[in-house]
Amino acid sequence: MRPIVKTMGRFFERMKMMTEKKVILTGDRPTGKLHIGHYVGSLMNRVKLQNSGDYESYIMIADQQALTDNARDPEKIRNSLIQVALDYLAVGIDPEKSTILVQSQIPALSELTMHYLNLVTVSRLNRNPTVKTEIKQKKFGQSVPAGFFIYPVSQAADITAFKATTVPVGEDQEPMLEQTREIARSFNSIYGQQILVEPEGYFPPKGMGRIPGLDGNAKMSKSLNNAIYLSDDEDTINKKIMSMYTDPDHIHVSDPGKVEGNTVFTYLDIFDTDTQKVADLKAEYQHGGLGDVKIKRYLNEVLQAELAPIRAKRETYESDIEGVYDILKKGSEKANVVANQTLKEVQDAMGINYFG
Repeated sequence: MRPIVKTMGRFFERMKMMTEKKVILTGDRPTGKLHIGHYVGSLMNRVKLQNSGDYESYIMIADQQALTDNARDPEKIRNSLIQVALDYLAVGIDPEKSTILVQSQIPALSELTMHYLNLVTVSRLNRNPTVKTEIKQKKFGQSVPAGFFIYPVSQAADITAFKATTVPVGEDQEPMLEQTREIARSFNSIYGQQILVEPEGYFPPKGMGRIPGLDGNAKMSKSLNNAIYLSDDEDTINKKIMSMYTDPDHIHVSDPGKVEGNTVFTYLDIFDTDTQKVADLKAEYQHGGLGDVKIKRYLNEVLQAELAPIRAKRETYESDIEGVYDILKKGSEKANVVANQTLKEVQDAMGINYFG
């Protein structure tokens, strides 16, 4: 009878997890201010999920992860941390509805990482396509920082510490989630208890996961200097839009222009709710008779209307930096309670809580 009792116990534990409120864990590396790529790719979704009332949300500023490839420039991370916090609050992340926390202030995450490292092989980390791509992008060669190499395990600790059921990410992060699921599965199997939750990804709508840079590059990023930041003032946004990549063959207003790959129209598809007007502009541009300056001016109107309230809210919080740090402190304290409880459960299952 014992095997049946044990199996039924696990069944009821899983059923309990399924009926409990869903939990979100997501966040960003503080390596600079956030841009409209972050806004479209993740921030809008986070606010939507937070306001739905269906989730308990944890939003992490992943400073430890940022230090894995910025250890020699901690000042950059310190300065960026408050900028990311301001951007969160400006877009509508509400500390009354979401817990905003700082990764380095949750010691249990480092302890969980150490426990999980024993469940992952070096060859498995080497096969992670997201890690392979990022190592190549950062041109580490043979000098990959060990902390960077094992950050999928650190991410698994972040996610499982809060028993997150849902992780809003871009599609390129699915391999990271799969590694988290593998770790959770291995732990639960080895120690015979359903303690860790296997998370699912929450992905942006197709075509909304990544916004191209101002220069037409497939990726908007801080390092490529091709981004519009949430904190950019009105004049800066206007100048950036007027310099945007369009159709290089559209030399004269009368020339037929290409819409595909034209960054201005890509942005209009994302940000303009007047889809009929965008369709009319596309038709006119393709036929010939519509200049780049005119469509850029229209895009400027659309983006200014979208970003002005965000910028105003950010300026309000910026006038009380001490209050923002207090939000981060309280959020981290709340997160510590949750992560410490998970750590205790993990160590109890492993039998290493030697002193009760």
